Amino acid sequence: MSDNEWPRELPAGHGEWSDPPHRPRRAFLAAVLVLAVLAAAGGLTWQLMSNGSQPPDAQPSLAPVPSAAAPSVAPCPDPELSVVAAPEIEPLVREAAATLNPTGQRCAPIAVRAEEPGVTALAVGQQRPGVWIPSSSAWLTVAKDAGAGYATSGKPIAYSPVLVAAPEGIASLYAKDDRTSWTGLIQGATESKFPTISMPDPLRTTAGLLSVHGVHAATARTTEDTGIAQLRALTLRSRLEEATADPVELLTRMTKQTDATTAVYDIGIFPVLEQQLTAYQEADHPVRLAGFPPADGRVEADYPFAIGKGADKDLAAELREAISEEAVVAAGFRAEPTAGVLRMPQSARKLLAPVQQWAQYRDLAFQVLLLIDSSGSMNEAITDRSGRASTKASLLRESGVSAAELFGDDTTIGMWYFGTAAADGPAHTEVVPYGAINGNVDGRTRREALRAQIGAYKPERSAGTPLYQAVLDGVETMRAEVKPGTATVVVVLTDGADGGTKFAMSADAFAQRLAAAQDPARPLPIIAVGYGPDANLGALTTMAEATGGKAIPARNPADLASAMAQAFLAAHERS
Repeated sequence: MSDNEWPRELPAGHGEWSDPPHRPRRAFLAAVLVLAVLAAAGGLTWQLMSNGSQPPDAQPSLAPVPSAAAPSVAPCPDPELSVVAAPEIEPLVREAAATLNPTGQRCAPIAVRAEEPGVTALAVGQQRPGVWIPSSSAWLTVAKDAGAGYATSGKPIAYSPVLVAAPEGIASLYAKDDRTSWTGLIQGATESKFPTISMPDPLRTTAGLLSVHGVHAATARTTEDTGIAQLRALTLRSRLEEATADPVELLTRMTKQTDATTAVYDIGIFPVLEQQLTAYQEADHPVRLAGFPPADGRVEADYPFAIGKGADKDLAAELREAISEEAVVAAGFRAEPTAGVLRMPQSARKLLAPVQQWAQYRDLAFQVLLLIDSSGSMNEAITDRSGRASTKASLLRESGVSAAELFGDDTTIGMWYFGTAAADGPAHTEVVPYGAINGNVDGRTRREALRAQIGAYKPERSAGTPLYQAVLDGVETMRAEVKPGTATVVVVLTDGADGGTKFAMSADAFAQRLAAAQDPARPLPIIAVGYGPDANLGALTTMAEATGGKAIPARNPADLASAMAQAFLAAHERS
């Protein structure tokens, strides 16, 4: 069996895999269907009311039975203390608050409601809660940057590590010795070893925020080049089935599964909080899950008790005291932090920059032509970020191989080199013919051909730079490929200016010919990377802006990988 094939057999005792079914677009289940898992997690209390005259097999009503004789009751005044808690811990907080209600008093002094921390942190124009218990102290950093200040009271009241979960039958594919890794997930996703991978929304959920931080921390350990680390993190992002999944909704869908094979293809692998996974397992659903901590980037939800300005501090202190460690543990949380977890950035910018980059990635069918400068100047010596002596070409080889992994399976791609030493040589040379990335090129996939060509990249020592003609040729070629529902772009990487060949032309002549090639009905952006201090960034900016694209400077050649990551993101921002 090829490494790229999905195994058709389960481990002994698990039956057989069937061919992967078509995965339809996901749909939210009705609230009735989520009852089982949320009740098991303590996340929701339903009061099923009946009139007492129904037969034993009758379905209870979810709404109160109206009463004609119901007396009018004055509404309760605003509570003395408003509390917002992360959904998974809200029942625990609400139960503690109920113990502080005076006997016989209808209106409670403390009002508790559940809300995802990403919503609370960035709420604008809404009244802030007196007490906020998000599922990570990182959200306090985000809220502070948004103008909301909270003071924490003591250590967090609970903890819950992030685990990578999946149906038990595929645990051996992504975990060993009860551990997994983010880099292992990236490699497995790149090699198509997993049927489905999903991630929670990092701008809304804590499991998503922490997981993205863990992925970036793990890839940062694999290289000293931050750009390459970004590219490797985005490789996982490019392979996700769902990038804004809700862990509770995923678990809810899992409760409805009765067949492990279907569950693997429908939901697959996803990060989840240990407390949420524990609640699922205790409910004894047909499809069992296995969850493991990522060894190369352990992350953990903590639940700070944060008090806002103007809150009743005495009542807040009573509430904190009412939340016992015994109740915390009984609800599936940990009372103490886990050793070895990553520290979260104390700067909102550092925390959110990779998260926003991740979130801005667009899942589009991607059509791209790569134009790579192969002129003699690419052989120039440089020093990389680690102080190592290198050349522009060697950095391109290293960065380019990582970049080749980023393209999703729905990508159509081709690659040209431009640069010629011969007087009658062509402006460009096709090194990877345009086509589906998983299509066949001389007995291997086009992705493999890209990796091989970039890895063997050797610029001609005396070659000139036919930049303008190569761009015009590329635009003409790709114009016929533009179609609705795709992101079609030309990506250009050069370290110099147009010249040194028979194709040389003035900037004005190039601009006129490029403008004449534009078709507003079929936009074709140019993403141009200026590599090194001698790149003609002015010309690259002009061609990018004329086509609705983007010019990205990498004045220091050691910044090439970062520039390529930006180019890749910019390409996916185009529609």
